[in-house]
Amino acid sequence: MSDTRLCDGGGNGRRILADRALDDRGTHVRNVKVNLGESPLGWLAARGRITNRQLDAGEQLRRDWTVANLGPRTTMRWDASPASGRRGPGGAMDSTLAQIEAKRRFDAAIAAVGRGMEDVLWRVACAGEGLEATEKALGWPTRAGKVVLCIALDRLGDHYGMK
Repeated sequence: MSDTRLCDGGGNGRRILADRALDDRGTHVRNVKVNLGESPLGWLAARGRITNRQLDAGEQLRRDWTVANLGPRTTMRWDASPASGRRGPGGAMDSTLAQIEAKRRFDAAIAAVGRGMEDVLWRVACAGEGLEATEKALGWPTRAGKVVLCIALDRLGDHYGMK
């Protein structure tokens, strides 16, 4: 995270903007501007409740979950079927292969976190649930979710080899 600044959200709160490097697994890296206040992990990091390493680990898991297309769908997919061959234009990985690889990475990361922690990690990092809603859904006492989430994010960072 190189540049972080607080912006007025035009009457509906504040946005915490940061520049992020987005790497799509070796094909290319690009810089994007993200609002850290949009996700529960971003909200926690912006307030110093989780470390940048924990945020990066959670964001990597969410990226793999998104690329693997594991989220719920509301309509049928109408995009064209992938062209034959393993690589598309410019050597980019076929979208189906990218989904399969992302699913493998996601499954390996969840397994590395350990039993009992995957629920809170998935709910907060991938599904975007807040800690309060997660604790309530899992029947946990208040503030227990943050402790378990931090442990899960630390294990996730170890799995990804983050310093």
